[in-house]
Amino acid sequence: YQIKMGNHMQTGIVTTVSVKEFNQGLIKKHALTRPDKENDRTRHIEITNANTGPVFLTYRNYGQFQNKILEIKKQSPDVSFTADDETSHVLWKVDSVDQLNLLMKYFQSISVLYIADGHHRAAAAARVQKIRQDTNHDHTGDDPYNFFLSVIFPHDEMQILDYNRIVKDLNELTVDQLLESIKSNFFLITKPSTITPDSPHAYSMFLNKNWYRLEAKDHIKSNDPVEGLDASILQNHLLNPILGIDDPRTNKRIDFVGGIRGLKELERRCSLDAAIAFALNPVSIEELLAVADADKVMPPKSTWFEPKLRSGMVVRLLD
Repeated sequence: YQIKMGNHMQTGIVTTVSVKEFNQGLIKKHALTRPDKENDRTRHIEITNANTGPVFLTYRNYGQFQNKILEIKKQSPDVSFTADDETSHVLWKVDSVDQLNLLMKYFQSISVLYIADGHHRAAAAARVQKIRQDTNHDHTGDDPYNFFLSVIFPHDEMQILDYNRIVKDLNELTVDQLLESIKSNFFLITKPSTITPDSPHAYSMFLNKNWYRLEAKDHIKSNDPVEGLDASILQNHLLNPILGIDDPRTNKRIDFVGGIRGLKELERRCSLDAAIAFALNPVSIEELLAVADADKVMPPKSTWFEPKLRSGMVVRLLD
């Protein structure tokens, strides 16, 4: 499955993966799931008896995968179209026994997979598997419900965009009070040469119709895979102690804007329903894998993957 958006292109394998391996931690997570969303996805699978949208997976690739699929991509595709958002989607059906064996042998050498997007779909698949196993007296372990639909992309073709923050008010601070408070943990540059964050632990802040650059001071940086993330540093040393955003998952005063909408969207929101905006560097794929390897959880709204997978392109019935 090849997706192209602008100059970015990524190619992966549409396949099924094991619920058992997901439960064993061989398919690693980096995010929490919400019971209501798990319930919704579980009902959807049960009622349709199908996986209609894949889980988005990745793995550490060191250049070999692209060589395995060269011959496949030389063939005429089975599906090819450009969507309304101008992303290109191409599918090849792999029906050569030799090519299938080559791919299976290659993935047998991959020790773990990582969920990029689709944690609720994976959790729902595990729920459905348990429900059906408990009611199937002829359960074998190879039944279709023991697997779920996925697309596996190599890590070096993944694209993660920034996920930015806006806050509705200044927590009863004046602009001058806010700027002074920020200086204890961040270097504050009032007239930055660029308004796009261009280095780790640097942020762009839009306040009172002006852009500022913030750079985290050394004493608030961390080598911990979660605490050292830009989103964590901003939350723990500015959004929470200064602006009063205690829990970004539940606090109604914060909102999140995907980087695909650009910095102009932050300016627009600050003219409508927000008082301040923060632009962050995108999380790197290596940072995401490090969090998953440590069995930890990313801060909420940390990763915005583009391009998006298309649900319904491949539908997998469970029997």
